[in-house]
Amino acid sequence: MRIGLFTDTYFPQVSGVATSIRTLKDALEAQGHEVYIFTTTDPKIDKNTKEEHIYRFSSLPYFGFKDRRFTFRGLIQAVEISKQLQLDIIHTQTEFSLGLMGKYVARQMKIPVIHTYHTMYEDYTHYVARGMLLKPSAVGPLVKAYLKGMSGVIAPSELVKETLIRYGVENMPIPVIPTGVPVPKLTDHEADLRAKFGFKPDQPVILSLGRLAYEKNIAMTISAFSELLQSIPDARLVIAGDGPARKSLQEQVEDLDLQDKITFAGMVNHDEVYDYYHMANVFVSSSDSETQGLTFIEAMAADRPFVAIHSPYLDNLVDSKAIGTLVDDYDDFLEAIEYYLKHANTEADSEVRHEKMKNVDATHFGKRVFAFYEDVIAGYQQEQDASQDDEELNDDEIGYIKRILRNPFRRN
Repeated sequence: MRIGLFTDTYFPQVSGVATSIRTLKDALEAQGHEVYIFTTTDPKIDKNTKEEHIYRFSSLPYFGFKDRRFTFRGLIQAVEISKQLQLDIIHTQTEFSLGLMGKYVARQMKIPVIHTYHTMYEDYTHYVARGMLLKPSAVGPLVKAYLKGMSGVIAPSELVKETLIRYGVENMPIPVIPTGVPVPKLTDHEADLRAKFGFKPDQPVILSLGRLAYEKNIAMTISAFSELLQSIPDARLVIAGDGPARKSLQEQVEDLDLQDKITFAGMVNHDEVYDYYHMANVFVSSSDSETQGLTFIEAMAADRPFVAIHSPYLDNLVDSKAIGTLVDDYDDFLEAIEYYLKHANTEADSEVRHEKMKNVDATHFGKRVFAFYEDVIAGYQQEQDASQDDEELNDDEIGYIKRILRNPFRRN
């Protein structure tokens, strides 16, 4: 099968969405399918660089997210490329520029288009003109308008599916397919990382890894760690990642006088992520806005337990203390971290995590997505046989496009 993935976010940008897309691409290709990425240009990629199966379209930084991109041209070119590739299905990964492009290409080629809804935008509207341009109440109607005409939408978790239903998304399949992760080949590099940060081989280390955004609530992790030092004074916290909240978090660390116990590692290369997990004794997340468990599955794949806030997805994932502990409040969060630092990992714990990974690894993820593709294509062909496809945009789609294009851009 020939599959086109349309996304505003892809490597070298670092994000959970980019990781999810690469994981899907690799898993589908491992099954023998041809996967093509349609994405934005990126300042880190020279425009003359040839990337196999990747097509980049002229773009600008997205208003409110300077590290994200927005394509402003290339629609006709995308149609021509897609026809040459003879795509069988289009899978959009964004509701913005490349998502709209993917919908248009699918309409022109008369092939099905599906979507994965990655981001709970109600938690992120404050980034767009400080919340003045897009209110949380406007997210539902916009998402519903974008999904109009789709053959289906993948929800990475039950929480996302429930949200889409609340938005009024209907008359289409919404399978819950959690993002999988490749099972890593663990190395001894975690020892090198401990040496790099000045940690002893047996020193208890906590890892927080991800985008440093205010909604991730990393400030709670720092506060809990400051109290943890009373019972485990030689513990250390590594905060890996970057984002708008970094300065505020660093100021919090300075106010607590913990500069020598908390390390800001900065952005982590994708190839080094598992070394960071494996360096630590436990992975922690105090975020209550997660829609899927990518980082938690990564921790499990790296043979490490995690501590996190309860969510519908994680409630289904965690069925053993060897996998992780889910909490509802600050005191339980602190107690759970302390437990994992004081209890050494055992072979039995590792076996529990290994067995759980069989249901959430990249191979299983790719097979489930491909099975959905097959169902969608079969249903789409039946619909085409029964009716004439309308190539005109509907009113909901036109309204969505107008609303999105109200964002101010400036070509530099």
